[in-house]
Amino acid sequence: MNIPEKGSLLIAEPFMKDTNFQRSVVLVCQKQEDGFVGFTINQKIDHLVGDLVEDLSSCTLPLYDGGPVGKEQMFFLHCMPEIIPGGIHINAGIYWGGDFDKIKELVLTNSIDENKIRFIVGYSGWEGGQLEEEIKEKSWLCAPSNQELVFHTQSTLIWKNAVKLLGDEFKQIINYPLDPSLN
Repeated sequence: MNIPEKGSLLIAEPFMKDTNFQRSVVLVCQKQEDGFVGFTINQKIDHLVGDLVEDLSSCTLPLYDGGPVGKEQMFFLHCMPEIIPGGIHINAGIYWGGDFDKIKELVLTNSIDENKIRFIVGYSGWEGGQLEEEIKEKSWLCAPSNQELVFHTQSTLIWKNAVKLLGDEFKQIINYPLDPSLN
C-alpha cells in the first residue's frame, strides 16, 4: 500500500461513487497521526473570489471546491513565497496560505497571476486510518505533485494529467466513462 506524504496527490479511481470526489485530484497538505488534510484542486465552482470576499468584489479569479469539510472557509495555494509571506511549504515550490492582506493588495493592483494561485472553498479530511483504508480498497492512487498540475488553469484536464504521472500502465483509465455500464 502506498501511504501518501505531505505534497502527494491523491487521484480518484475512475469509478469512485462518492460524488464529492468523482475524478478528483487532492493535494495532501497535512499528514499527522490522527489523519490527513488536503484540497481538491480540479473542481472549479460557479463562483469567483469576488463573490465571497467583500474587499475583493472586483476579483474575477475562479474558486475551487476543496472538499466536503469546512465549506464556510476559503483557503489558497500558491507558488509565490517571495511575495506572499507566511505560507506553509507543501512540496515542489507549492505553498498553503500566507499573508491574506498581501493577497488583497496583489489582487487589487492586478499583480497576481492565475497560474500561480488557487483559491479554494472547503477542504478534504480523513481521520487516522481512514485514508489508508480507502487506498487499500483502491479508491485512490498516489502520485507526486508538481506546480504545473496544481495550478493548471484547465481544471478539466488535471485528473487526466495526474493519471499520466502514474505511468503507461494507467493510461487506459483516462478514457473510462464515469459509469462503467456505459462502456
